[in-house]
Amino acid sequence: MRLKLSFLIIILFICSSSFAQTYKNEFGFKSDNDAYLFYGQDRYYTNGLFIYFRHATDQQKLGEKLEKIIYDISIGQKMYNPMSGNVPDPAKQDRPFAGYLYAGGNVNLFYKNERILKAGLEIGTVGPDALGEDGQKLLHDMVGFYEIDGWQYQIKNELAINLSTQYTQLLHRSTKKDLDFSLEGYANIGTTFSGAGAGILFRAGNINQLFNSGYTHAVISNNAKTEKLVKSEAFFYAKPQLNVVAYDATIQGSMFNDDSPITFKPKRIVFAQQLGFNYSTPRFTFDFGVLFKSKEIKSIAKAHQYGTISMFYRFN
Repeated sequence: MRLKLSFLIIILFICSSSFAQTYKNEFGFKSDNDAYLFYGQDRYYTNGLFIYFRHATDQQKLGEKLEKIIYDISIGQKMYNPMSGNVPDPAKQDRPFAGYLYAGGNVNLFYKNERILKAGLEIGTVGPDALGEDGQKLLHDMVGFYEIDGWQYQIKNELAINLSTQYTQLLHRSTKKDLDFSLEGYANIGTTFSGAGAGILFRAGNINQLFNSGYTHAVISNNAKTEKLVKSEAFFYAKPQLNVVAYDATIQGSMFNDDSPITFKPKRIVFAQQLGFNYSTPRFTFDFGVLFKSKEIKSIAKAHQYGTISMFYRFN
């Protein structure tokens, strides 16, 4: 009896320690695919896979205004095709086949007044070296999808160097602290993607401050300064956003030469609506979202939508 009681006490102590513990490292992935919406479509931005590692610095060594600094590194691949992955006739392609492969890093500054400033650099390639054709063929073989044909007309190889910044600011939170909305804006400049955009983020449910939230990838902490509003988050979010496209190499090809066989001009103004659900505990995050976009290409191409799934695990 004493042995059983001692064992139970030990288990309860381990569990309570685990629930109370904070973690300064995070590893996980994000997957984008239009198949997640079960529309039976496989077009335009058809697949994306991204792997992340994040680390929070010692918060007690930061100034009064800064709540948290998080560094992250990532690798990712994006695949694009026309209305289908099987369009061997170039005259029927309403968007170029294209792949984008990169490695990147970001620094994320989280301020006590719930402002966030992020800056990042991605280096990689667009074109056959991005392995878009290989990745799509492998994916279709694994799940038993149709045969791929048309990548022989893809965007040609081009070095990708892209800089990005993002700014977020809390605008209002309800007195019950279960609803808030924030301003989000970004700007990109580079050889692959250049443009800017702004939107309003709405969150409703069990939410934390922006510097502690799973939505902003800020659950990890290292000698935290401020207590979280809730131990675990579970909330819905929505973000309408207006985007201005200056350049998109996956549509236009290289900005330095005109050697890609099929290119188009992008729509300069693109509206996007994101809806999703986020569940985050001190150890795990799960996020599912859907994103609807207006037409992105000056062709017969239609508007597009896709789903995104993210899962992250935190540790010391």
